[in-house]
Amino acid sequence: MLDIVEIINENTRRKVKLEEREGGYDPITGCGCFGSRVEIEGEFIPTSVFDEISESDWRLLDANSRDRIRARHDFEFWCARCVTIKDKISRRLVKLVLNYPQRKMVSAMEGQRMSGHPIRVVLLKARQWGGSTLVLVYMAWQQIMRHENFNSLIVGHRQMNSRVIKSMLSTLVSHYPADMQPTEGKLRLKRGDDANIFQLLPSGSNIVLGTALSEDSTRGNAFSMAHMSEVAFWKDSLYHDPRDVIRTIGGSVPMSEDTVVVMESTANGVGNLFHQEWLRASRGDSDKVGVFVPWYEIPIYRQTVGDVSELWKLFDGYERDLWKQGLTLEQIAWYHYKRREYSSHILMMSEYPTTAEEAFIATETCAFASDDIERMRANVKEPIALGEIESVDGVTFGGVKESKFIARAHGGTEIWAMPERGHRYVVSVDVGGLNVNSDWSVIAVFDTGQYSQEALPELVAQWRGHIEHKLLAWKAMRMAKFYNTALLVIESNTLDTSGTEGASGILLLNEIGYIYHNLYYRRGSNLPGFHTNKTTKCTIIFELKSHLMCGTYIERDHKCLDEFSTYQELEAGTRWEARQGCHDDILMTRAIALHVIDERCRYLVKPYDL
Repeated sequence: MLDIVEIINENTRRKVKLEEREGGYDPITGCGCFGSRVEIEGEFIPTSVFDEISESDWRLLDANSRDRIRARHDFEFWCARCVTIKDKISRRLVKLVLNYPQRKMVSAMEGQRMSGHPIRVVLLKARQWGGSTLVLVYMAWQQIMRHENFNSLIVGHRQMNSRVIKSMLSTLVSHYPADMQPTEGKLRLKRGDDANIFQLLPSGSNIVLGTALSEDSTRGNAFSMAHMSEVAFWKDSLYHDPRDVIRTIGGSVPMSEDTVVVMESTANGVGNLFHQEWLRASRGDSDKVGVFVPWYEIPIYRQTVGDVSELWKLFDGYERDLWKQGLTLEQIAWYHYKRREYSSHILMMSEYPTTAEEAFIATETCAFASDDIERMRANVKEPIALGEIESVDGVTFGGVKESKFIARAHGGTEIWAMPERGHRYVVSVDVGGLNVNSDWSVIAVFDTGQYSQEALPELVAQWRGHIEHKLLAWKAMRMAKFYNTALLVIESNTLDTSGTEGASGILLLNEIGYIYHNLYYRRGSNLPGFHTNKTTKCTIIFELKSHLMCGTYIERDHKCLDEFSTYQELEAGTRWEARQGCHDDILMTRAIALHVIDERCRYLVKPYDL
């Protein structure tokens, strides 16, 4: 039975805890600020200050001299003492006292700097907490207080965005306090010969405004810092790849102390460059640290609560789950009423995400539920071996030894588990193109267990690359032979239509059949290979969705789950395809393999919760 009194009491406890976390913060005294500090005369001074001056000499200084030294070591103090910004709500000019999300970002950046590492961050933002402002101000601190000739690059998805960011810097410079001006001369921003280059004097540091529309706008300069803004909205087309801009910037900023590279954006769907970079940072595969700020950590997203009993009746299951996660009624009330502005909850999630996974849900066309995909990630792990599977027999294909082909293959094999005696395996092959810009060819090996309907199919090996089709067939046979002469299932569409070195696809598959005797043949016919058509594709995609929903196969490769995230259902139940610029080659090996396992190995799909 619902106990409103207990909910009210618990909400009071949560608000007190929230106030303790967000309150008690005073960057002028240093109370609640990041890093190791020493208390002197009621102020909390960064310990790094005393690498520059002894504590006894510090005590002899006047207040302004102390502030000048401390500002070189204490970013949060410098913000509150020296930085003026325009408040987003009131539009008034105010000193920058960092809010909780900004302090969270500072912890990531200063944590790297104080450890002597280059500062590298991927920032996934919710709206309206000043993430871009924070990054810009942090780079200005490096240029004004810590370094000379420390050039920075600001790249927006269009030129106007870069100019908005530059205007923030102009406000900072024009309102810089007189008693904190550099001893070498007054702080000022000077326009260069190029309209997109400004010089911050007297440090001599250049600020270059670039655009993601062209990597050429970022060339020709040596940078110590780079701020890439709203990366999820950078255009990707046949003639322009934002990865070229990223690569150019990466080559311009050295991997040395105090250098800064921040890639920040609100989410804009899955499969794009920013989503991929976020996933890499989340997995620990990137040089960058991932920072995510959910909506409920932003102080302005709260609403006064009146009748708790009536409010609780309005909450749906999702909102009551927010209560279980520890949010206050004031936070959930804001979320509840804000949701009414959107036609679907998914749109609300993409604008005001509770989790990083929610942030990337931009449309309702994804073929697979994001929760199902994220649940599968729990089984992802690094392969135990990389490289080619050694030849297991002396079989030749087309009269040529397999060793002749290895140098002509462009790809690599990943192995998660070696073959086990008595286990049955299925090898699924999706045939791609030869050119590096075409679809990938993928060979996936699944362990179906030891003649048991209880074992879950598990990915144990995979090859992905670009290779001639005859050589792909040889490689697939070699992997299948290695895994206990596995059932070899080759997707035949590409072979049926392309022809291969003068031979039709069917002839090639028949030739494989003469050499490898555990080849898959279509049910009710003597035709080799799995043919994907409108009917069979509907079947295998629906079955794949069922496997994801029920958790009835074990995936090891994160690249496959990334493909699930970018696979779209364009027409309900009839047409699917990968998002533009993405692939579905790994995904299709799973769909085909799991269909064949269900069909031939009599694996039963059993939802966990039934």
